[in-house]
Amino acid sequence: MVFKRLLGSLGVGGPTVDTVLDPGAVLPGGTLNGQVQLRGGEADFTIDHITLELVARVEAEHDDGESEGTAVFDRFTVGGGFRLAAGELHSVPFSMMVPWETPVTELYGQGLGIVLGVRTELAVAGAKDKGDLDQLAVRPLPAQEAILEALGQLGFGFKSADLEWGHIGGTGQQLPFYQEIELAPAPQYAHQVNEIEVTFLATPGGMDVILEADKRGGLFSGGHDAVTRFTVSHYGVEQINWNDEVDRWIRQLVEHHVSRGGHDAYGHSDPHHSSGSYGHGDPYAAQGGYAHKDDHGHGHGHGHGDGHGDRSGPGMGTVVAAGAAGLAVGVVGGMVAAEVVDEVGDFFEGDDDEGEGDED
Repeated sequence: MVFKRLLGSLGVGGPTVDTVLDPGAVLPGGTLNGQVQLRGGEADFTIDHITLELVARVEAEHDDGESEGTAVFDRFTVGGGFRLAAGELHSVPFSMMVPWETPVTELYGQGLGIVLGVRTELAVAGAKDKGDLDQLAVRPLPAQEAILEALGQLGFGFKSADLEWGHIGGTGQQLPFYQEIELAPAPQYAHQVNEIEVTFLATPGGMDVILEADKRGGLFSGGHDAVTRFTVSHYGVEQINWNDEVDRWIRQLVEHHVSRGGHDAYGHSDPHHSSGSYGHGDPYAAQGGYAHKDDHGHGHGHGHGDGHGDRSGPGMGTVVAAGAAGLAVGVVGGMVAAEVVDEVGDFFEGDDDEGEGDED
């Protein structure tokens, strides 16, 4: 989407700005390319700076309920310090790296309901205008896609995705919010859990995968949440049998009862206790652990090694080409599609500066 707003505060017809992103979705940690196109106003002006902001629609939980706001999670100055003549057309190309933790907005080309944008700030003669907001599309990293694909193949169904303000303890999370992808349980786990939530926290060296289960209560016990964490490499994704690996993760999450109270299946309450790790230097092996999220989205706890990391079998990349299975069906066939259109439209047509989450 493109908006061109006049810098009316200058008293005369000011320049207009139109930021055009290169086609296609960007990867987390990848490079976003495009051009900022300027048209001069009714007089000559000096362009002090052109700054691009990455913004997201984020939910925050608090004592009074839940609210939504716009959070700025990165800023780049891409130009400035030049004279723009009246009526002149001027283009400023840019290339910038987006954060590794940037949320994924689509899977197999279908929107997940996550709303991200690139907002352009133009500073002229001491006045600033944030008048151009463009939708940002982000596709999953190979490991993210493989894990989500495996969940779909195992029978989990896509429910929704959102961005939660807060920090997950036991991780190296950098952004002030994290993405949750909510999944309906596969039939073999439906009697044990109501839903599974998946969060990815990527870095240049690898990625934390945080799994949270909303567990059903038993005859003499209430339901509770269980959270665990695994770390995977960006390399050798195609060499792992992700169906087996992810199923092993889910079984560990469901059966080990790692809960909000910080106790694992063996009754360990010390968050620093380790019952062993795995991988043995294998760059393709996942590392197990646990994390903790409280009711306000803030985390507590530390890593806890426990699990298995052998690799076997071919990758699952060919399943995407084969089409229409698992989570892809959930995205295409679910009710989320119309909601995504509404949320994106509201964000890009009615965005303002109120309620931004980047103010310290």
